[in-house]
Amino acid sequence: MSSTCPGLYCGRTTINDSVEGECGVCPRGQRTNFEKICEECSRSPELYDWLYLGFMAMLPLVLHWFFIEWYSGKKSSSALFQHITALFECTAAATVTLLLNDPVGSLYIRSCEVKMLSDWYTMLYNPSPDYVTTLHCTQEAVFPLYTIVLIYYAFCLVFMMLLRPLLVKKIACGLGKTDRFKSIYAALYFFPILTVLQAVGGGLLYYAFPYITLVLSLVTLAVYMSASEIQSFKNLVAKKKRLVVLFSHWLLHAYGIISISRLDKLGQDLPLLALVPGPALFYLLTARFTEPNRILSEGGNGH
Repeated sequence: MSSTCPGLYCGRTTINDSVEGECGVCPRGQRTNFEKICEECSRSPELYDWLYLGFMAMLPLVLHWFFIEWYSGKKSSSALFQHITALFECTAAATVTLLLNDPVGSLYIRSCEVKMLSDWYTMLYNPSPDYVTTLHCTQEAVFPLYTIVLIYYAFCLVFMMLLRPLLVKKIACGLGKTDRFKSIYAALYFFPILTVLQAVGGGLLYYAFPYITLVLSLVTLAVYMSASEIQSFKNLVAKKKRLVVLFSHWLLHAYGIISISRLDKLGQDLPLLALVPGPALFYLLTARFTEPNRILSEGGNGH
């Protein structure tokens, strides 16, 4: 019997021999081969898999930093400590998640190969061989790329609730009693959103995250430079914070380019990293020509 469901076996599993023709769901950490026999996933994740996990791990960290900066105020000395604490929380959560994943106690993880989009949504491919009985084959065919992200988000939330309130209460003296915890309240909103996003759209994000990273990094950099009124190199280097933001976006540019190219051919793909400074340079060179006051003044003069 054949099936389009990657988590459904028919015949013999690698754990227990079943009756010929009997079908069922593969145990966690296994998926079917071409003969519909369950095999244990023992391969290491590919570079693209690690890049996907890195993208999903960066999402809460970037959101933490954004809301910390948003609610801390320009004169708050607590922002830096909160940024460092958020980085520590996410790093600790990632480490604990890897240690608890199979094999337990090791930072090494084993994974199943992702072959197609349907591997992420096995619950939608329950076959009915006789058009009467439905064989349920809901299983993590992309082990552990689906659940490891959800576990990581849970630990991020736990570490944040253990560390951040105490830190904010001690050092965020420049903020009001209601404002100092707003970055934590924001996290209580975006963590459920990220969880639903991974649960529902994990497969789509797996294939789209390189382009999402590249587009969002370009858009946010342009918005930041416009809002900060950066129109020349002199404006850019006037504050260290602006350089930090610029280099952070450059890292995201490079991350997106590497994810798209996958570095399959180093000789052809590495030169693409030279394009990383391109958007910022283009903005600085053309910003003066698109300055609104200049356009309005020239329009008023009839040019």
